[in-house]
Amino acid sequence: MGIPVLVLGESGSGKSASMRNFAPEDVGIFNVAGKPLPFKKALPKADTSDYRKIMNTMGKSEKKSFVIDDSQYLLCFEMFAHAKETGYQKFTDMALNFYNLVKFVIEGLPNEKIAYFLHHTETTADGKVKAKTVGKMLDEKLTVEGLFSIVLLCRTDGSRHYFETQSDGYTTAKSPMEMFDREIDNDLKMVDQKIREYYGI
Repeated sequence: MGIPVLVLGESGSGKSASMRNFAPEDVGIFNVAGKPLPFKKALPKADTSDYRKIMNTMGKSEKKSFVIDDSQYLLCFEMFAHAKETGYQKFTDMALNFYNLVKFVIEGLPNEKIAYFLHHTETTADGKVKAKTVGKMLDEKLTVEGLFSIVLLCRTDGSRHYFETQSDGYTTAKSPMEMFDREIDNDLKMVDQKIREYYGI
């Protein structure tokens, strides 16, 4: 059983930069939007938004950590591809495809593999910060955070970038008891080590 981890944050909050301390042999990156990484280190990445390619690569690779950078674009690009279609079926299909990817990580990967979904946020009318989706129909069919036991929220105060690991009542951040401090450095390699230590993998 693999471990999916959701990393939420606004653009510029440090989601992609959090990969900086991985070594090339440690991680495989799926660069959904095809954008350059925000640091000089060369890490292996595939520019793709193809669900099947992502799952096949994770299943066959010997690497133990994977990052799906800007995973909300999996939903967004699929929505654009079906923009001219009428009816609600396309929203059901979008939710199902994303759900199946997360379930593949949980049920289709071995215990030592962890997949990080770096995902943009949106703020609801009542001020709650949540995972960005592509409409109310999708929110009704899929609560993204409900698929994950670990949800980290990227924050910055202008001088430092960090992860929040627990909710303050207005976010969907969460993590198992005693896995992390409430605020930690935005270092995904360190997060990877802590998760492996916690679960003994």
